[in-house]
Amino acid sequence: MAQKGIREFHAKKMLAKYLPEFTRAVNYDGKIALVDPTTNWETLLNDSENRWISDTKLVVKPDQLFGKRGKNNLLLLNADLQAAKAWIAERMQRSVTVGQTTGVLTHFMIEPFVPHKEEYYVAIRSNREFDTIYFSLSGGINVEENWHLVKQMNIAIDKEIGDYDLKELIPADTGASREAIISFVQGLFQLFQKLQFTYLEINPFTVVEGNKIVPLDTVARLDDTAEFECGEFWGSDLEFPSPFGRALTPEESYIAELDSKTGASLKLTVLRPEGRIWTMVAGGGASVIYADTVVDLGYKDELANYGEYSGDPSEELTHEYAKTVLDLMTRSQHTHGKVLLIGGGIANFTDVAKTFSGIIKAIKIYKDKIIENQIKIFVRRGGPNYKEGLDNMRKLGKELGISIEVFGPDTHMTGIVPMAIAALK
Repeated sequence: MAQKGIREFHAKKMLAKYLPEFTRAVNYDGKIALVDPTTNWETLLNDSENRWISDTKLVVKPDQLFGKRGKNNLLLLNADLQAAKAWIAERMQRSVTVGQTTGVLTHFMIEPFVPHKEEYYVAIRSNREFDTIYFSLSGGINVEENWHLVKQMNIAIDKEIGDYDLKELIPADTGASREAIISFVQGLFQLFQKLQFTYLEINPFTVVEGNKIVPLDTVARLDDTAEFECGEFWGSDLEFPSPFGRALTPEESYIAELDSKTGASLKLTVLRPEGRIWTMVAGGGASVIYADTVVDLGYKDELANYGEYSGDPSEELTHEYAKTVLDLMTRSQHTHGKVLLIGGGIANFTDVAKTFSGIIKAIKIYKDKIIENQIKIFVRRGGPNYKEGLDNMRKLGKELGISIEVFGPDTHMTGIVPMAIAALK
């Protein structure tokens, strides 16, 4: 799976909308607002959904995929509107260092301040064969220092959460709140599965009115390859922001712009520009398989990029995508050459011949640089018109005098990765 972090703002919107389907032990209405450099305060406050901001004590914090905000003095508590505005203005578009990472603050989240005493910790993480639920009575900023107090329970992928006795995870020390917390954790796990989270942490959460749970701080990652299945639940405004401290390269921004203008999917992340293994993969699932295989074979440090094109992109869009990857790949030479993995799984509706036509045009443009860089190309694909597409690739290699090895669906996707690695001198 491809795990991508989302803003706390969007995670909490999902909690507010969907948790009541699975548990009554929650008192969270999703009152929350996101402020960025383009925000007009008058417009924000006049929105009927945000009227609470003007007459409520507030919490303000950056929302940019990094934690330890309290420990880094990036958390404002129990503030009125004017104090919140001033605090954000003082920090907006300012550079800060969190741990070893330095970045610019651009997004801040505002929510109601919730007075509380107890702070609990819960997190759920996906693994290959099971999901793990973590729980601690000692939530808050020091949970890592007190990790020995965290209990965990593994939920097998072929089991339901109802098959497990959560009293083994939630101790009696929670007192009168125990049943409410058990109901909350059970509902949270069901939401985790429904919305295809890969990681969901609420640290801390508290209990109000004796038996109602309120999430105070949330960290979340989604399986972005599940967008076709869960996109309608995630919401049309969901974004996968870049990690804090990492600005998009011009090439990544260009592909993102192309992606925003089409119903197809075009994604590109540059990992190591000097890397020798490059990919041009069709399909989110296939891109994960290729990347995982490269890593499993011990060549993580040679993997140059990660991305995918899918959803039957036009020949023109595929051409632009391929040109971008080839331009990046041929900017610097390596004495022992490079390899390019093209293809993917077996397409359901993407016209393989059509998309390969766009890639072929790009390869022709970069013919000389491909030869100079000693690039060997490995192609594997199946789906509509794949035989025509593969045949065109074979002819291209002979025509241009470059190394192109072609494989159909009878060869497993992971099979061409060791072949490509073996071709590296």
